[in-house]
Amino acid sequence: MVHFINWLSDVVWNQIFISSFLVIGLFYTIITKCVQVTYLKHMIKLMFTGNGSKIGVSSFQAISMSLGSRIGTGNVAGVATAITLGGPGAIFWMWVMSFLGAATSFVEITLAQVYKSKINGEYRGGTPYFIEKGLGLKKVALCFAVLTILANGFFLMNIQSNTISASIQQAFGFSPVIIGILLVILMGILAFGGVKRIAKTAEVLVPLMAIGYLVVCFIILIFNIDAVPGVFSVIISSAFGTESTFGGIVGSAITWGVQRGLFSNGAGAGSETFEGGAAEVSHPAKQGLVQALSVYIDTWIICSATAFMIIITGMYNVKSASVNNVPGLEAGAPNVQMAVDSILVGFGSKFLAIALFFFCFTTMIAYYYKAETSLSYMIKNRLDKKNLFLLPLRIGILVCTFLGTIISASTAWAIGDIGLGSMAYLNLLSILFLTKIAMKALKDYKKQIKNGKDPEFNPLKLGVKNADYWEERLEKEGKTYITSKKVLVKK
Repeated sequence: MVHFINWLSDVVWNQIFISSFLVIGLFYTIITKCVQVTYLKHMIKLMFTGNGSKIGVSSFQAISMSLGSRIGTGNVAGVATAITLGGPGAIFWMWVMSFLGAATSFVEITLAQVYKSKINGEYRGGTPYFIEKGLGLKKVALCFAVLTILANGFFLMNIQSNTISASIQQAFGFSPVIIGILLVILMGILAFGGVKRIAKTAEVLVPLMAIGYLVVCFIILIFNIDAVPGVFSVIISSAFGTESTFGGIVGSAITWGVQRGLFSNGAGAGSETFEGGAAEVSHPAKQGLVQALSVYIDTWIICSATAFMIIITGMYNVKSASVNNVPGLEAGAPNVQMAVDSILVGFGSKFLAIALFFFCFTTMIAYYYKAETSLSYMIKNRLDKKNLFLLPLRIGILVCTFLGTIISASTAWAIGDIGLGSMAYLNLLSILFLTKIAMKALKDYKKQIKNGKDPEFNPLKLGVKNADYWEERLEKEGKTYITSKKVLVKK
């Protein structure tokens, strides 16, 4: 079974598929006129504007939820794995993936906002919604919803709980069973609390955990300030094969840089569209810009911090290049633990165990939210929150949370890669077919900004069909009313 899982993971993550993330990101960078750069200042400003409501969350809460999903074991163990399998050059390709992926993220999140719905008193949006409403492919949308439930609720969930268990066991010696029970209790409290509780929890935890992690990284860099230029040099030279030690593994650097970059920031996989669809904004492009910023924060800041700690202290191996700095060390969180311990003796294991708990737990919260949102899409308004479908989902997720603390890490990663990759196939194809809609929203947003307005979205004016939430909003505000033929009529 293990061999089959590894084989299937390799089939999903073939070279054409990996390259498509870079090509599509470049395509969106060009047609949006490099929106991830030209609107960078605007992104930061938008992140702190807007308020949540009883049915939606603020932009800051949405980006916190998204970062809670993005910032997890991929930023620690994932980075260490990328270096081990692709050399230091893999970090450069993670940066490239992040830069291009920010444009892709803008498009997918904008679409999630355009086609979001209000279900059981809360905003819900994401890839299934824009596949059905934008493309009219309900069966494909249902397929994506099922994949999301399987991938986020079960396949990816156990990677996070496995990482928490392994790091805490190593640092404090606690039994995996005890750790598993604790995680089930904490997840149960949040899972039964609804999206608002999830958003408020992420809003507090994400900034704190990220700042704490970066402080430790900064301390290590200060102790090794003279080596920083050398780190940049080895990353760049390894990425293009000019470094003799890593000259023969450029292909691996690209492969693992893109693959682990996607696992970390999710740009293009459709896994981050659900939080963006829950935000309360006046125009879809606003949240598209905010979520694009989270891709930068995740990879350029958090992943880079991990990579610099590992490389600057030399606590890494590179299998295909016969680099064996730490013999016998299995790639993952231990690389970072040893890196911190080498400077702050006796602190690394305990600090990283605590940091990983917050990193991974907030990711688990976001995974649950995506699974519940997908279920809400499937059942829509036919049943309320206490229906017979939601309870089994919650129980199943809690079971997988526990099992993740006791299963093999390598198997958990392979299964998670299959789940995330399967989602990405459908998501990338869908956003490509809906590119015109996203570009209409961006053009409209730019025009209103240029005219000194706070942009408001009117789908009928732009000829965007099936944007039901926005049509109903216009009608309630008395700005327009809508005929049965969806024709805009001024009052």
